[in-house]
Amino acid sequence: MTDDRQHQQAVQPDAPALGVLRLATEGHGFPLGAHLLTTRLGYTHHGIHVGGGKVVHYAGLSLGIHRGPVEEVSLADFADGREVTVKPAADARYSGERIAARARSRLGEDRYRLTTNNCEHFCEWCIRGESRSEQVEELYAWPRQWLFFAYALFKLSDPDGTGQRAG
Repeated sequence: MTDDRQHQQAVQPDAPALGVLRLATEGHGFPLGAHLLTTRLGYTHHGIHVGGGKVVHYAGLSLGIHRGPVEEVSLADFADGREVTVKPAADARYSGERIAARARSRLGEDRYRLTTNNCEHFCEWCIRGESRSEQVEELYAWPRQWLFFAYALFKLSDPDGTGQRAG
């Protein structure tokens, strides 16, 4: 995922989870329909702020090895003691109110798939009407980049295409 930290609103809890909840409930929280991010081990977890200090997210693998459904949780539970940031959504197709309604329309859905229907796919669908995941796209791009690099090295070592090494 592209690191856009300069353009993200960040909340760093003073005490794990409670600081985030306190800020949200005091009106210093996130806008309705905000695309929230929090870092987990090896990936970024995504959710939609639906107001009242609540987040709708695809639980997926966020709590361990057992997949979970789309659920509404407290901001503190979503944060799990970590920093929460807002991913800018300048190209959002829907208003914040509509984004929150779209998120809630999928509550209980239990069709999580790591590469085709994860928490980021869910949030992008809520915001833009398009299910996609930059994290998955980057994961798939990595092997293609290495294959292209290996092919380029091969072509450099065999410029005339005879199978004989140059030099």
